[in-house]
Amino acid sequence: MEATRPNILFIMSDDHAAHAISAYGSRINQTPHMDRLAEGGVRLTNCFCTNAICTPSRATILTGQYGHVTGVRGWEPLDNRRPIQVQKLLQSAGYNTAIFGKWHLGHGLTNSVWKEDTRDPGSVPADPAGFDDWCVLPGQGAYYDPDFFTPEGRVKVSGYASDVTTDLALDWLSGKRDPSKPFFLCVHHKAPHRPWNPGDNYKHLYENEEIPQPETFDDDYRGRPAAAAAKMRILGDLNREDVKADPPEGLSDPERKNWYYQRYIKDYLRCVASVDASVGRLLDYLDASQLADDTLVIYTSDQGFFLGDHGWYDKRFIYEESLRMPFLMRYPREVAPGSVGEALLTNTDFAPTLLDYAGVDAPQEMQGVSARAMLRGQTPAGWQSSLYYRYWNNGGHHIAAHYGIRTLTHKLIYVYSKPLGTHNSTEEPALEPYWELYDLTQDPMELNNIYDDPANRALIQELQAELERLQAKYGDEPLHESIPQQGAPPP
Repeated sequence: MEATRPNILFIMSDDHAAHAISAYGSRINQTPHMDRLAEGGVRLTNCFCTNAICTPSRATILTGQYGHVTGVRGWEPLDNRRPIQVQKLLQSAGYNTAIFGKWHLGHGLTNSVWKEDTRDPGSVPADPAGFDDWCVLPGQGAYYDPDFFTPEGRVKVSGYASDVTTDLALDWLSGKRDPSKPFFLCVHHKAPHRPWNPGDNYKHLYENEEIPQPETFDDDYRGRPAAAAAKMRILGDLNREDVKADPPEGLSDPERKNWYYQRYIKDYLRCVASVDASVGRLLDYLDASQLADDTLVIYTSDQGFFLGDHGWYDKRFIYEESLRMPFLMRYPREVAPGSVGEALLTNTDFAPTLLDYAGVDAPQEMQGVSARAMLRGQTPAGWQSSLYYRYWNNGGHHIAAHYGIRTLTHKLIYVYSKPLGTHNSTEEPALEPYWELYDLTQDPMELNNIYDDPANRALIQELQAELERLQAKYGDEPLHESIPQQGAPPP
């Protein structure tokens, strides 16, 4: 097989934070098989999503476009008639394509196979078009004995979701694909999505251990009204389904908060362990089949997650733990083992990058750029130094809608807190619009909102100009008023 036409194995989990991967220096767990990818290839330290919830991120990964372009801003379906999707372009270029596991882009599906799950009979078709073979979970799917949808209908498969998804992928690799073609295989795990139900192999992992609390566990949210309004706190918002037991009586609030945290984080990490084992099985197959040198392997997640950070679980915010995506890639023919990439990458860049490796020109409509040169350690001059983020879904966990930019050193956020007709948005929380500013070099945990400091006026003007440049570049409309160059300090 030509080195310019690699196989592509794209492994993605759901809600797996980079700081729960030992290759990223995790304090709380070990992931030996994911670490194999980092040791054999490149680990990106500044990979970020552009909207930290599952469905919009997945749509962006496939299309290289922002949610206001794809129409997937909350939980809307991705119209399978849209031609600008990476799997369709690879399929047209001669790749054998398949996806197994979580799809989560098909709310309101009209395909007859999916009709029983239709929410809006008049909505667009959104089954996994562009894949030669597919077997995907309905919605979030189940951890135990999950149902799957296939082109032929609905089937139930006995076993644990991570194991079953891996079995399906290996079965396709070993006997169902066309060996005369390069393959594009997506293995999309449900784990470690809530409610964090571990498999039998890992249900006792960490049983007699105390998982360390994050440094921001007792954040008081001072100067951050949107953070204070959020309802995803370890103490108060986790429920019995999440932790599978009732707390002992007589605990103080700090003791009860730690009890909930230990129950939550251990099951989360047990789910991660099942995904790590899956990665190992897939890598072992590539080695045994002598495909490793010709296969580009990526491990990522659809966004980050709060692991007790700021006292939270879940994601959605532009804050670092939620915004950051893990990105590990191995391609022996081009990427040096053990390398680290620090340049900015977003999920809009995934599709153009994969197309570049496959020798396919990225359509002009894609808003991302290929990172191929950066991944081999040759970051081009003028590489992107900022990214644009927008969370549309006002109300989920009472997270206010907001947008902002992140540079290598700063983050500027505008919280506008309006639903704007986005799917499942509500009027809660009803916050007055305001700004947040963080110096990531001095305050990497984003505890001190320094927007109101008059000394930062020039910096704010510079960052806001960059925000507006990116909004214009990507075709999104600002909701804020520009800060005047002269006059009173910003409100």
